[in-house]
Amino acid sequence: MFESKIPTGPIEKKWEKSRFDMKLVNPANRRKHTVIIVGSGLAGAAAAASLGQQGYNVECFSFHDSPRRAHSIAAQGGINAAKNYRNDGDSIFRLFYDTVKGGDFRAREANVYRLAQISVNIIDQCVAQGVPFAREYGGLLDTRSFGGVQVSRTFYARGQTGQQLLLGAYQALEEQIAAGSVKMHTRSEMLDLVVVNGKARGIVTRNLVTGEIESHAADVVVLGTGGYGNVFYLSTNAKGSNTTAIWRAHRRGALFGNPCFTQIHPTCIPVSNENQSKLTLMSESLRNDGRVWVPKKKGDTRAPGSIPEDERDYYLERRYPSFGNLVPRDVASRNAKEVCDEGRGVGPGGMGVYLDFADAIKRLGEPMVREKYGNLFDMYEEITGENAYKVPMRIFPAVHYTMGGLWVDYQLMSSIPGLFVAGEANFSDHGANRLGASALMQGLADGYFILPYTLPNYIASNPLEKVDTSHPAFAAVQAEVHERVAKMVNIRGKRTVDSIHRELGKLMWENCGMARSEAGLKTNLARIPELRHEFWNNVNIIGGGEEFNQSLEKAGRVADFLELAELMCLDALQRAESCGGHFRVESATPDGEAKRDDEHFSYVSAWEWKGEGAQWELHQEPLAFEHVHLAQRSYK
Repeated sequence: MFESKIPTGPIEKKWEKSRFDMKLVNPANRRKHTVIIVGSGLAGAAAAASLGQQGYNVECFSFHDSPRRAHSIAAQGGINAAKNYRNDGDSIFRLFYDTVKGGDFRAREANVYRLAQISVNIIDQCVAQGVPFAREYGGLLDTRSFGGVQVSRTFYARGQTGQQLLLGAYQALEEQIAAGSVKMHTRSEMLDLVVVNGKARGIVTRNLVTGEIESHAADVVVLGTGGYGNVFYLSTNAKGSNTTAIWRAHRRGALFGNPCFTQIHPTCIPVSNENQSKLTLMSESLRNDGRVWVPKKKGDTRAPGSIPEDERDYYLERRYPSFGNLVPRDVASRNAKEVCDEGRGVGPGGMGVYLDFADAIKRLGEPMVREKYGNLFDMYEEITGENAYKVPMRIFPAVHYTMGGLWVDYQLMSSIPGLFVAGEANFSDHGANRLGASALMQGLADGYFILPYTLPNYIASNPLEKVDTSHPAFAAVQAEVHERVAKMVNIRGKRTVDSIHRELGKLMWENCGMARSEAGLKTNLARIPELRHEFWNNVNIIGGGEEFNQSLEKAGRVADFLELAELMCLDALQRAESCGGHFRVESATPDGEAKRDDEHFSYVSAWEWKGEGAQWELHQEPLAFEHVHLAQRSYK
């Protein structure tokens, strides 16, 4: 149940060796097998297109009206690849090294090295699909730097890289839909996983237009459903982003890996009022040319242009001279919080710092800055009413990405045989902190280059009895889903779903956000079960179950967040160290940096659901570092 399946041999040969050792499925036999893929973002669409082209019968599910709505579209800054076009010292090993170090030594070396190897193929794949990456004057692909690295390895399409990559994957997916190898189910939400004789064999969904509960059978199930940042209520995620698919799989036996590892992004537009329901991200790529600063004096409310240079604190450049404004996200976020806590924050409520492009405009000229970042500046002005070419942007950290997710082995299979998990939905590649521009890289690597090998190996290696939706297991799970839906809509209490979600989010942000303490986590572990009880006894859901009902959709997702939040706090309390985005105030160096405890916590936390009302059981997957030796992370 809990074997990582990391191949033996030199790290640079592990993926090549394992690919050769994997069993294959005869092309004629592929037509006999059905694969369910839940999610149609980069990981899901790439996997569906690739497996459909191989000849499998693929059924792809999305709760959106089109795969183009997937949240992958929101990734702005770029995608990493170790091409070394700039000849500035990059290599596969350096990308591997930067990623392990950036994740604060809490990721598997073998997985990360494979990701670095595959990165060079991803760019070729996307160029062949017509993705319009930025190019230099001579026609060569352009690159830029991102946080946590000292080379330019990030390929980009202005500030809309995710959109362009998703359109490439979408076109590949649509080609297979037209060919008949992929059947697309839009406006369908997975509400449970069906396990038959210990193997994942299907899902139960709700048709979001009609409310009908439906069952679907397959030989393999793949979840590519993204992250769970909306457990914090306010995040940079789309409002629809949720945890339901992976959480219901967790309740069916899939281990959950490192749930407390969440990423705070330093470059977000600050909260403007208490009624706000979503936050907007400004791409990390802006830190290439923008300089981060705050006034040196507390409570300085002068306009930024009125503050002389010698009265400004470029605190990242001061504290981290080697990396400056390009320190990793967790480091930049904590430092922004610290200067604001000191009373030197800017904007309404003092909860912001400046990201200033005056020097870049003076050096490069405004036309060049517009060419590189124009749509991001336009978006900022649309939201704030401020022209960032004339005045500095105001930014503040916000919840963005989740490194935790369902535990998977080297082949991306969960602890439930036949259940594979791709992209942000799994825990596998980023450790305790994701470097910028690596999310798109992982999603496409999983979908285009890993699952097309590992999934057929599972099919060829395991006897798969013929199962369809008439099997009693489907009827049993479908009945449970009906019962859960009926129970929710019949509560008819007095509290709105949003009010409960907002309260949960505040608890999580204050006590399990940028800084976590034993006292705060214990407060949450006492309050969250009470809030969950309040939900199941006093929530008010308008309408019924067998109809179009967005209130019901939202309620089901919040019910899952109320369980996941407890596990996140439990994991954060148990991990009594600071690493990456998990900062325990009791575990810090004298100068305020994260202090790991490798002797006691050099492992993946893999939690097992033990049933309603019972405590989770913790399993530990030890981590070994043979190629990037354990060291205190420093960007100074």
